[in-house]
Amino acid sequence: MSINIIEFLRCMMKVLRKFLLIFVFLLCIVTPFFATASYATTFQALTNEPNIRITEWEMIWEENPSGISNHSEFLEKKGAWMPFTYGDPLPTKPANITSAWLRFKLPEFYFSRPALMISSLTAKDVMIFIDNELVYKSDRNYPYNRNEILLSLSSYESNKMVYVFLHTDADWLGLKKQILVGENQTLSKDFLKHDMLDVVLGAALLFVSLAMFLIIIFLRKPYLAGWSSLCVVILSIGLMILSYSPYLHTIYGEYGFYIYYLFDLASSLLMPAIYFFFEKIFGRGPFGLILLFRRLQVIILFITVILLLASFISVEIKTMYTMVTIVSFGGSIIIGNLLLVGLLINYCFQGNKEAIVLTTGFGIFSAVGVSEVIWYFIKGMSYDLFFWKWGILSFIAALVVILARRILENYEQVVKYSKQLEVFNNDLQRSEKMEIISQLAASVAHEVRNPLQVTRGFLQLLREKTTNDKEQSFMVLAIDELDRASEIITDFLTFAKPQLEQTTLLNISEELQQIEGILVPLATMQGGVINVELANDLFVRGNSSKFKQALINIIKNSIEALDKEGVILIRAYMDNSNNVVICIKDNGEGMNEADLARLGEPYYSKKSKGTGLGLMVTFRIIEVMQGKLEFFSKKGLGTEAIIHIPSAEK
Repeated sequence: MSINIIEFLRCMMKVLRKFLLIFVFLLCIVTPFFATASYATTFQALTNEPNIRITEWEMIWEENPSGISNHSEFLEKKGAWMPFTYGDPLPTKPANITSAWLRFKLPEFYFSRPALMISSLTAKDVMIFIDNELVYKSDRNYPYNRNEILLSLSSYESNKMVYVFLHTDADWLGLKKQILVGENQTLSKDFLKHDMLDVVLGAALLFVSLAMFLIIIFLRKPYLAGWSSLCVVILSIGLMILSYSPYLHTIYGEYGFYIYYLFDLASSLLMPAIYFFFEKIFGRGPFGLILLFRRLQVIILFITVILLLASFISVEIKTMYTMVTIVSFGGSIIIGNLLLVGLLINYCFQGNKEAIVLTTGFGIFSAVGVSEVIWYFIKGMSYDLFFWKWGILSFIAALVVILARRILENYEQVVKYSKQLEVFNNDLQRSEKMEIISQLAASVAHEVRNPLQVTRGFLQLLREKTTNDKEQSFMVLAIDELDRASEIITDFLTFAKPQLEQTTLLNISEELQQIEGILVPLATMQGGVINVELANDLFVRGNSSKFKQALINIIKNSIEALDKEGVILIRAYMDNSNNVVICIKDNGEGMNEADLARLGEPYYSKKSKGTGLGLMVTFRIIEVMQGKLEFFSKKGLGTEAIIHIPSAEK
């Protein structure tokens, strides 16, 4: 997608501004936590008063929930109370019983600001009584059964009996962890610390997903589907971690209804999004399994949403919705993860690097998730899912690695395409220039050559009849310039008729030896030497005179670039692709990259009287022989010309 640079910068500023607002919001959430924790630690160190742990309590089932306003009658039922100790499993709730009482005695304490903290209390509705007075009440209109309670106490409540009324429609009711009594500041730190990490983790994932959604506006259409599914995966995981934490239900209880069902929607979106992402990365999968399971997950998602909306109308539908969500979520996690791990292992055996990365990350997540879900059902759905939040980080890390690999691969592909486009563009420009020169040569060369030859003949006659030495020198100079013009015309004709009319089998060794004999005197005059290393039985098909012309042009350029103690090395050998390779390397003055890129262009030459046509002729001759000519050079280190020509059998 091409966009104006100003609009792009404006959009980026908007995105960065939103990122900053979200970052400040997260900072505002986390900063009080660390400030409170620091202050509480200092305060506890000054008072030197450790928390008091209550590890024993009693519990009794309530058959008449309507009588909860008067709990003093339970004082008389001493034999009916069931004793519990920290570490005991939750009791099995009798049939048709939805409520229970829990009691414990507050210890004697001398805290300046005492408080009571009850963690992992399993119940939907909770009421706490101290000395026949209602001091805490939580009445939820949604079936969320996790409670974290921090309750301020007064000094006169020391040694008092605490009664806790519990109510739920679920199968489990009771207390899982020990009760703490201590300084309010210290317990507040523990209370915040207990679930704050979940909030920070969930908010971070939510922030990442929203940032990725904003980036969608800058993506091209082919990447939208995969990127969007990855955004939904991270968004679903972040929402699940946030909405499952008791922290939000405790602090923002008025929004608890929406937070609770947000978890259901997020968990329903997770597996379809994962399978959609996998489908974009690996395709339909063997036998179309990825596509099939993804469609099944989409159907389950629609059924879940419809049942969720209908559950607010009827109690029976609400019960059905609860059962469907438990079975579908648990089944999707177990079956879906096992299927994906199996597919990933299959791709790993095929050598797919992305599958190896995903298998590592997703395998850890699947092992943790499947184990916890199985343990959740073994425990009769009384176990709090916890470790999956950490297992998911390995999966997200794998997704990030895959995303980074894709971005790098796309970038490298773009660079590769741009280089190829540059090469194609240069070849196109060169072809156009060659075509122009060929047309010019075809229309002008013959018409110009004949007058030149006539003029040269008359100049020779005049030189023979002239006795004046000065006039004779003028005649010689004129004839030399006419010969030079004739050579240029010959080069033009090479472009006009680049085909090699008479092609024969050329022995590379013989051709190079003849060229060596011609050019060694010229190299000696320049102060250099020519060394030749030739392999035997190297044959190509072409025109001998044209081939010699091409090689002589290259070697003459090398000779003219030599300084004192110059060396030209000519090698000929057969490569692995059955091509004859001729390397002409010198240690002359060399060229920079700009000059190297312009070699072969018409009218480009570093010689004072050069036209650049000689090297153009060389390129054209090698091309007609189905070969390839390349130059490599560095300023001050010399130049190397490498010719590749298809080999011909003798």
